[in-house]
Amino acid sequence: MTRKVLESQRILTGAIFNVERDRLVEENGMEVWREVVRHSGGAGGLPIFDDGRVALVKQYRHPAGSELLEIPAGKIENNELPAVCAAREIEQEVGVRADRIEKLAEFYSTPGFCDEKLYVYLATGLTPVPQELDHDEFIRIVYLSFAEAVEMARSGEIEDSKTIVALLLAERLIKSK
Repeated sequence: MTRKVLESQRILTGAIFNVERDRLVEENGMEVWREVVRHSGGAGGLPIFDDGRVALVKQYRHPAGSELLEIPAGKIENNELPAVCAAREIEQEVGVRADRIEKLAEFYSTPGFCDEKLYVYLATGLTPVPQELDHDEFIRIVYLSFAEAVEMARSGEIEDSKTIVALLLAERLIKSK
């Protein structure tokens, strides 16, 4: 069931997202205010090499206050297709091009306050290309066996949601093949 938006105010226009404050009518007729983070969405991919290793990136995430181990991922640019975004991010961050990109999932990152939708892919058939990090990206590539990465997701050592989703769904997909 949708709610009728009576008014929307832009509170913040940022480089990565915007924040709006909406006045809407709830199901019971009550008027309420909700702050919403508006984001164009993101996509990432889990690169799996022929030898069974995966490449993850470790980078500092300010909101988390620590370095997180993640699949290569980024913001969807200018109505870009999510699969194109995922392939681009894998090339830029890890320095490999995928012959095959297979969708694993799409989901809302934090629907309680944000409209960001994330898309995650499995990337295989990898060939080396030059790594091209953005000027503000400081990452370290971490190579792990697929089994080790899945165990890290299960144990809580990997805390990034898109990475956990990608690893656990890829595990299920690989087992079914």
